[in-house]
Amino acid sequence: MSAATLGGIGSVPGLGDYLDSLEERLARTVASHPGLVAAVGNEALAAGGKRLRPALVFFSTPSGQEPSLAAGVAVELVHMATLVHDDLIDRAHFRRGKAAAWSVYGADAARATGDYLFARAFSELAATGDEEAVEILADATLALARGEALQRTQTHDPATSVEAYLERCALKTGKLFEASCRLGGGSGEYGLALGIAFQIADDVLDCSGATIETGKIAGTDRRDGTPTLPLLLAAQQDTVVRDALAGGPVDGALVRVAATGALERSREVALDYAERARACLNGELHRDELEALTHAVVNRER
Repeated sequence: MSAATLGGIGSVPGLGDYLDSLEERLARTVASHPGLVAAVGNEALAAGGKRLRPALVFFSTPSGQEPSLAAGVAVELVHMATLVHDDLIDRAHFRRGKAAAWSVYGADAARATGDYLFARAFSELAATGDEEAVEILADATLALARGEALQRTQTHDPATSVEAYLERCALKTGKLFEASCRLGGGSGEYGLALGIAFQIADDVLDCSGATIETGKIAGTDRRDGTPTLPLLLAAQQDTVVRDALAGGPVDGALVRVAATGALERSREVALDYAERARACLNGELHRDELEALTHAVVNRER
């Protein structure tokens, strides 16, 4: 996780040591059962990432308490597992500029690797003996599955409502952000709103041609028929975008999305959710950093 990614807050005292320990423990955990799934899991780990969810565990920890390393490892492993499975389901060939696991090792290996990462996440958290923490992560993982199922029903449906899209954002992204904050001892409401803002910003980046932050090739959602907020708003005004989202020709659709102003309107919605997240903050130890995160997640330019 770079300081640039988090709006310059990467130098907070203690965060660097926490993340260094996190990386070491992630590596040990993934390698704990040598074999194909551990090897594929290690490649997913080596691909990197912002480690934003473990950072939320750290920043949400109250004064006088040690941030839970097990919780940070667990939420990151769940996130990694969803990426491996998502790439398989979507048949995405690349993730963060590298070949996706399924495209190199096959669908069966990718499916097993995602399952392995989920199992290792719960093993790490269960070892702490904290039943409430396990329940929090279990609820978030169930939400992830429900969100993926909801996305399947919405695929190629330009009539998807904005409310249904936001529900999907909450399930697929917001609930794991929420869990990360709750596992640290902070506000789940903040995490949920932040996660929705993050996902909307990701969807705007997908339509604007940026790929580095999202880890995807630009235009993936349009090609897959995934109804994101920019595409839905544009489809309300432009029949070419609507037809593309419904499964028709996609050439030129992104240009037309931009021409409708849907990117700017979507960003306004993301900013609104970032404001909702800030409104949840009240006396947290790392209030300034948590507030800075709400700006960082929606102001990414790449």
